Amino acid sequence: MFSHVLLFQLVFCNSSMLQESGSLSSLAHVCNMSVDWIGYGYATLIASGGVIGYAKAGSVPSLAAGLLFGGLAGFGAYQISNDPNNIWVSLATSGALTGVMGKRFYGSRKLMPAGLMAGASLLMVGKLSLALLQKPAESS
Repeated sequence: MFSHVLLFQLVFCNSSMLQESGSLSSLAHVCNMSVDWIGYGYATLIASGGVIGYAKAGSVPSLAAGLLFGGLAGFGAYQISNDPNNIWVSLATSGALTGVMGKRFYGSRKLMPAGLMAGASLLMVGKLSLALLQKPAESS
Protein backbone atom coordinates (compact mmCIF):
# COMPACT_ATOMS: atom_id res chain seq x y z
CA MET A 1 0.00 0.00 0.00
CA PHE A 2 2.75 2.43 0.92
CA SER A 3 4.55 1.74 -2.34
CA HIS A 4 1.44 2.93 -4.20
CA VAL A 5 1.42 6.17 -2.20
CA LEU A 6 5.10 6.73 -2.91
CA LEU A 7 4.62 5.97 -6.60
CA PHE A 8 1.71 8.43 -6.76
CA GLN A 9 3.79 11.15 -5.14
CA LEU A 10 6.79 10.55 -7.39
CA VAL A 11 4.81 10.41 -10.62
CA PHE A 12 2.02 12.93 -10.13
CA CYS A 13 3.48 15.38 -7.64
CA ASN A 14 6.19 16.80 -9.82
CA SER A 15 6.12 20.55 -9.28
CA SER A 16 6.83 21.34 -12.95
CA MET A 17 3.80 19.30 -14.01
CA LEU A 18 1.62 21.12 -11.52
CA GLN A 19 2.77 24.52 -12.74
CA GLU A 20 2.05 23.70 -16.38
CA SER A 21 -1.46 22.48 -15.80
CA GLY A 22 -3.86 24.87 -14.09
CA SER A 23 -6.71 22.37 -13.95
CA LEU A 24 -5.04 20.24 -11.30
CA SER A 25 -5.56 22.61 -8.36
CA SER A 26 -6.98 19.92 -6.08
CA LEU A 27 -4.10 17.62 -6.97
CA ALA A 28 -1.68 20.47 -6.27
CA HIS A 29 -3.08 20.79 -2.75
CA VAL A 30 -2.55 17.09 -2.10
CA CYS A 31 0.91 17.12 -3.65
CA ASN A 32 2.19 20.06 -1.61
CA MET A 33 3.01 17.65 1.18
CA SER A 34 6.60 16.73 1.88
CA VAL A 35 7.42 13.05 1.96
CA ASP A 36 8.89 11.64 5.19
CA TRP A 37 11.63 9.63 3.49
CA ILE A 38 13.43 9.02 6.79
CA GLY A 39 10.23 7.62 8.30
CA TYR A 40 9.63 5.32 5.34
CA GLY A 41 13.24 4.13 5.50
CA TYR A 42 12.89 3.47 9.23
CA ALA A 43 9.69 1.48 8.60
CA THR A 44 11.47 -0.55 5.92
CA LEU A 45 14.37 -1.24 8.29
CA ILE A 46 11.99 -2.52 10.97
CA ALA A 47 9.97 -4.74 8.63
CA SER A 48 13.04 -6.14 6.88
CA GLY A 49 14.61 -6.89 10.27
CA GLY A 50 11.60 -9.02 11.16
CA VAL A 51 11.76 -10.85 7.85
CA ILE A 52 15.50 -11.46 8.21
CA GLY A 53 15.00 -12.73 11.77
CA TYR A 54 12.43 -15.18 10.48
CA ALA A 55 14.60 -16.28 7.54
CA LYS A 56 17.75 -16.83 9.62
CA ALA A 57 16.36 -18.22 12.86
CA GLY A 58 12.80 -19.22 11.99
CA SER A 59 11.53 -16.75 14.61
CA VAL A 60 7.81 -16.21 14.07
CA PRO A 61 7.62 -13.61 16.92
CA SER A 62 10.38 -11.64 15.20
CA LEU A 63 8.46 -11.71 11.93
CA ALA A 64 5.19 -10.69 13.59
CA ALA A 65 6.77 -7.87 15.63
CA GLY A 66 8.77 -6.63 12.64
CA LEU A 67 5.75 -6.49 10.38
CA LEU A 68 3.51 -4.97 13.07
CA PHE A 69 5.94 -2.23 14.09
CA GLY A 70 7.09 -1.72 10.50
CA GLY A 71 3.48 -1.23 9.46
CA LEU A 72 2.87 1.21 12.31
CA ALA A 73 6.03 3.14 11.46
CA GLY A 74 5.00 3.24 7.79
CA PHE A 75 1.56 4.50 8.75
CA GLY A 76 3.18 7.14 10.94
CA ALA A 77 5.42 8.23 8.06
CA TYR A 78 2.36 8.46 5.83
CA GLN A 79 0.63 10.65 8.41
CA ILE A 80 3.67 12.91 8.70
CA SER A 81 3.80 13.16 4.91
CA ASN A 82 0.19 14.37 4.88
CA ASP A 83 0.47 16.63 7.94
CA PRO A 84 3.93 17.38 9.38
CA ASN A 85 2.34 18.15 12.76
CA ASN A 86 0.84 14.66 13.08
CA ILE A 87 3.84 12.86 14.59
CA TRP A 88 2.18 10.90 17.39
CA VAL A 89 1.99 7.44 15.79
CA SER A 90 5.63 7.62 14.71
CA LEU A 91 6.72 8.93 18.08
CA ALA A 92 4.85 6.19 19.98
CA THR A 93 6.18 3.46 17.68
CA SER A 94 9.80 4.57 17.79
CA GLY A 95 9.58 5.25 21.54
CA ALA A 96 8.25 1.75 22.21
CA LEU A 97 10.96 0.19 20.05
CA THR A 98 13.63 2.28 21.76
CA GLY A 99 12.54 0.91 25.13
CA VAL A 100 12.08 -2.72 24.10
CA MET A 101 15.18 -3.04 21.95
CA GLY A 102 17.25 -0.91 24.34
CA LYS A 103 16.40 -3.33 27.16
CA ARG A 104 17.32 -6.29 24.96
CA PHE A 105 20.61 -4.62 23.98
CA TYR A 106 21.39 -3.83 27.62
CA GLY A 107 20.85 -7.47 28.57
CA SER A 108 22.64 -9.14 25.67
CA ARG A 109 25.22 -6.51 24.63
CA LYS A 110 24.77 -7.75 21.06
CA LEU A 111 24.84 -5.07 18.38
CA MET A 112 22.74 -7.13 15.97
CA PRO A 113 19.78 -6.84 15.97
CA ALA A 114 18.95 -5.20 19.32
CA GLY A 115 21.67 -2.53 19.29
CA LEU A 116 20.98 -1.49 15.71
CA MET A 117 17.23 -1.23 16.25
CA ALA A 118 17.63 0.57 19.58
CA GLY A 119 20.02 3.07 18.00
CA ALA A 120 17.85 3.67 14.94
CA SER A 121 14.76 4.04 17.13
CA LEU A 122 16.53 6.47 19.45
CA LEU A 123 17.60 8.57 16.46
CA MET A 124 14.00 8.55 15.21
CA VAL A 125 12.73 9.67 18.63
CA GLY A 126 15.29 12.49 18.53
CA LYS A 127 14.23 13.56 15.05
CA LEU A 128 10.56 13.56 16.00
CA SER A 129 11.22 15.36 19.29
CA LEU A 130 13.05 18.11 17.43
CA ALA A 131 10.13 18.41 15.02
CA LEU A 132 7.79 18.65 18.00
CA LEU A 133 9.89 21.36 19.64
CA GLN A 134 10.18 23.39 16.43
CA LYS A 135 6.42 23.59 15.92
CA PRO A 136 5.24 27.19 16.17
CA ALA A 137 3.02 27.91 19.15
CA GLU A 138 -0.66 27.79 18.19
CA SER A 139 -2.51 30.98 19.00
CA SER A 140 -5.97 30.67 20.47
